[in-house]
Amino acid sequence: MEELREQINHHAYRYYVLDDPEVSDAEYDELLRELQALESEFPELITPDSPTQRVGGAPSDLFAPVQHRSRMLSLDNVFSQEELEAWGRRVERLIGSGARYACELKIDGVAVALTYEDGVYARGATRGDGVTGEDITANIRTVRAVPQRLRVANPPAVLEVRGEMYLPVKAFEKLNEQLLAEGKRPFANPRNAAAGSLRQKDPAVTASRPLRLWTHGLGWAEGLRFESHSQSLAWLRDAGLPVDPHITVVDTLEEVFAFTQRWQEHRHSVDYEIDGVVVKVDQIPLQEELGATSHAPRWAVAYKFPPEERTTILRAIEVHTGRTGIVTPFARLEPVFISGVTVTTATLHNEDEVARKDVRVGDTVIVRRAGDVIPEVVGPVLSKRPKGARPWRFPKRCPSCGTELVRREGEAYWRCPNKRACPSQNVEWLFAFASRGAMDIEGLGYKTGYLLIDLGWIQDPADVYSLTAEQLEQLPGFAEKRIENLLTAIEASRRPSPRSTGWLRPRRRRSPRWRASAPSSPAASRSGSPTSTTGGCWRSFARPASAWRTPSRNARRKGPSAGRPSS
Repeated sequence: MEELREQINHHAYRYYVLDDPEVSDAEYDELLRELQALESEFPELITPDSPTQRVGGAPSDLFAPVQHRSRMLSLDNVFSQEELEAWGRRVERLIGSGARYACELKIDGVAVALTYEDGVYARGATRGDGVTGEDITANIRTVRAVPQRLRVANPPAVLEVRGEMYLPVKAFEKLNEQLLAEGKRPFANPRNAAAGSLRQKDPAVTASRPLRLWTHGLGWAEGLRFESHSQSLAWLRDAGLPVDPHITVVDTLEEVFAFTQRWQEHRHSVDYEIDGVVVKVDQIPLQEELGATSHAPRWAVAYKFPPEERTTILRAIEVHTGRTGIVTPFARLEPVFISGVTVTTATLHNEDEVARKDVRVGDTVIVRRAGDVIPEVVGPVLSKRPKGARPWRFPKRCPSCGTELVRREGEAYWRCPNKRACPSQNVEWLFAFASRGAMDIEGLGYKTGYLLIDLGWIQDPADVYSLTAEQLEQLPGFAEKRIENLLTAIEASRRPSPRSTGWLRPRRRRSPRWRASAPSSPAASRSGSPTSTTGGCWRSFARPASAWRTPSRNARRKGPSAGRPSS
């Protein structure tokens, strides 16, 4: 359970703080739902800092912090009519019958809070952790959809409006074309593009991006009182703020479900990405009676659309060795755009699943983002199978170190038993050691890790603290600023934190003291290549096994999993 929490924390940091997620929104949702299920079964294991007990992610230190006047909560999710009806029964159990429901399209954008003082735009902020956001006032001021003054005769002294900032799909595609033409990295999806555009130090960059806004509620309104959510939206619209015209109020959950199905079918008929429908109890007195949990209101829920499926060509089936030694097959695909993400790889789970689905290289396959989580190959389109396509066979040896794989009785996975000398397992451990869930060394990722292990400069996690600027300047792509940033992050990680203490174990004495001399250049000794089983490994044969400083089993559990093929 602790490892699952660390995975979620890692992905939340990538999503909310770096605006550079490694997984899709729904994959994150799936991890969260798994944790919620475990905590429901074992409530005594719930901790105050669990991801299920908080909202969003920590605000970045790039912007000044802003305290929200009222919490910006997230929403609980439902994925089927049965789950929607179960939510409705919980609502009825608490307040009785008679609730109306406001149905809103769930825009896949960035949550923001806009504050108006005496009708004049004064502040803009991100959601952050729900209590504290980031001050992006100047950036939001450049968005033309945001009125600088409300069109009302007697505006409230303070008004905080909640909404979603987004980038239209066509604008996103045009922006990516522009970035590629300039030799820059394109955004993965419209949500990332909107977040990256808003969180710029230079407001001129934000102004150059055609961001849009839909407002969907009030966080604070001095002197204003509304009887219903829909009435407050009408007031916002009259005040000059953009409100989605597709919002509909209905009387029954059957009508709510019909609304979700209609928009699931027509989700691409609007010029922005939507991934579901937000359902809210419309009457504000009933909302107040229902209240909220620590992270979500009881009077609202998000109905998430099921995954989309597309067909593409399976170009290759490869395997990857993770940090625990499990060897997982995955598909290399002809790139295909599914639910806002360009998918190039998809999981095949294990050998038995490949055999069951009978997918073969060259097949036209159905690819699905299951619950918008990890893309998976559903199966082949047999009518399009090329002649001569052969069944795939699981390799007998580890693709990283060449060790013969083993499969224990009763297990579904093959494993590489070469824990001491498998480069793939070692670099995964190094990545876990440097991750935010452990030592939090930003800039020490896969490519850098492979190079450092390859050159023999890191053979033990503690060797990270012996790296020098002279060594790093020999690595491709490492200029002065990048070297400075990495060394600063390494130095900062020396100060223990609650997350890192599991990795800090007393270092065993090495007798005799031994350290390989660093090659003078990357072109020097290559005994530690990624395919080697000796020199470049984390646990080199040149050191006795007793000399190694190895994280404990509990510490290993806390490292976030990594190395899975990403889309």
